[in-house]
This record gives sequence, structure tokens and C-alpha cells, in this order.
Amino acid sequence: MALFDLPLETLREYRGDVPEPADFDAFWETTLAETRAAAQQPRIERVDSGLSLVETSDVTFSGFAGDPIRAWWHVPVGVAPRAVVVEFNGYSGGRGLAHEVGPWPLAGYAHLFVDTRGQGWHHSRPGATPDPHGSAPASPGKMTQGIEDPATYYYRRVFADALRAVETARELVPDVPLFVTGGSQGGGITIAATALAAASGIGIAGALPDVPFLCDFPRATTITDAMPYREIGTYLATHRGAEERTYRTLSYFDGVTFARRAPVPALFSVALMDVICPPSTVFAAYNSWASEEREIEVYPFNDHEGGGAFQRRAQLDWVARRV
Repeated sequence: MALFDLPLETLREYRGDVPEPADFDAFWETTLAETRAAAQQPRIERVDSGLSLVETSDVTFSGFAGDPIRAWWHVPVGVAPRAVVVEFNGYSGGRGLAHEVGPWPLAGYAHLFVDTRGQGWHHSRPGATPDPHGSAPASPGKMTQGIEDPATYYYRRVFADALRAVETARELVPDVPLFVTGGSQGGGITIAATALAAASGIGIAGALPDVPFLCDFPRATTITDAMPYREIGTYLATHRGAEERTYRTLSYFDGVTFARRAPVPALFSVALMDVICPPSTVFAAYNSWASEEREIEVYPFNDHEGGGAFQRRAQLDWVARRV
């Protein structure tokens, strides 16, 4: 894929034109209050992952509406965790199997790897968390489920789950720095979770969104024909005249608006040939980030794979400087 978006010098200033609902903060305050009211104590069950240097537990915590959300909790054996990293999944991925351990616990950190409700059908990572809430007609996938109204939209549940994941991790290890991360959809969830945690008074030491999805919906849904943004285009091609209602719903879930409320250090990444999460949409969130302590790694010749292992090393170094 050749370069297709704005020039890099323009991208470094681009913030998008993302409308912000007047009741955005009230909407999320109410959502989180209702979510917490339905919460129960998490269940933590030790599992045999076959690994000797990492201890793994199956965690079930209460998400939106009290729904059970699954996650793996990995901690290094024989070492008190120096930090906690909460990680969110890319689109269609699940938490996978207990022995699929990334570098975070090997670096001495506790790691909560969170399932995404209703996903886990692709990337060889099975999911274990259902989404029991129904939907009106929608295009295949998750992007248009419940899109008729912000109160019923799929990502309302996902973002509320994400905040509860952060709260659960904070309870498990209360006295060390806490970081949030994820790639693609996980990057978009990271941005939302960071903002919601800040609004809730939960200290976040840093956010690490990689090639984040769910940012600058007005531009993303018109500049690329790639999935999953294309799900929204497919829906609107069928539901003619629903554009205003659809974009109103999406405005409550846009990473650009959440970024304006995320006053913590951040390390982003962007790939300039990424047709799934176009670089302008990533820069719109990055340039809107509420902290001046932010960095972005740019990969000029990469598509949605972004920096891969190179970015992971950059993340390890970035977190280590803050622990």
C-alpha cells in the first residue's frame, strides 16, 4: 500500500473535526455509576499454564450491567510486581489460552489481559466472554450493534468493561504504577479507559495505544473502505438517511474526544500506510491528547502491523523509565 493520507508534516498538526456532545461527561458518569452499582467481587482462580516463571489466574470481574468479563492475570514468580499493565484486545481477538504470555510479566510486571465481550472469533485467540445484550438490525461484526442510540451501542458496554478492568487491576496490586495498552481496537479502548479512569480519580502512570482504532469516526468512515470501518459504511448504504443519527451515536465513543480528557503520559504508534486505522485518525487523537508528555513512533512503510516487535521494545523501555 502506498502513502494515501495527509503528508506527515500536516499529520503532525491534524486534530480532526470531531463534534463533542454537550452531555458527553454526564453520559459516561451515569454509565459508570450504573456499572459499578451492579458490580460484585471478582473471582480469581489459579490455573496451570504449564509455565514455571509466570503464575497465571483466570479472573472474572463485573463489567457493564454486572456482566461477567474474563481476563488472564499473569504475575512473575518469586518477584513482587514493579508495575501493573492492563492490556486490551484488537478487533475480533480474544484473550487466548493461559500459556500465551507476552513480555510484561517477564519484565517483572503484573499483566491483566482482558477479553472483549462477544469477540474472540479470529487471530487464533479464542474468547471466553459473551455479550448477552441484543441489537436491532446491524451489519455483520460489532461496529453497528445498537448504533441507533448511544445507550444501546456496543462500545458503551466495552468501554465500561475497560474501566472496570482498570479498577480490578488496581485492587489486585494497589501500590505500584499502572499502565494501560492495546493495539488497534485495543488502542482505542486504551484511550477511552485512560480518560474514564482520570474522570474517576484513578491514577494511571501512562497509556500506550498502538495504531489505535475508534478515532475520528467522521474521517475514518469516509477515507478508508477497509474493514472494520466499512461495517458502518455498509450499514449506512442500507439504512439510507441514518447518517445524522449514526454519527451522533459515534460521537460519544470517539477516541479524539476521550483523548482530550486523558491527562497522563502517552506513547502512541502510527503506520503511514495503514488502511485499517488511517494515520490521520491516529494523529487526531494523539494531537488532542490532554498531556504534553506524549510521544509517537512513526512507521512510514508499514500497514496495520505497525512497529510490531520494534514497538514492543519501545514500550518496554518507555515503561521502565517510569517505574
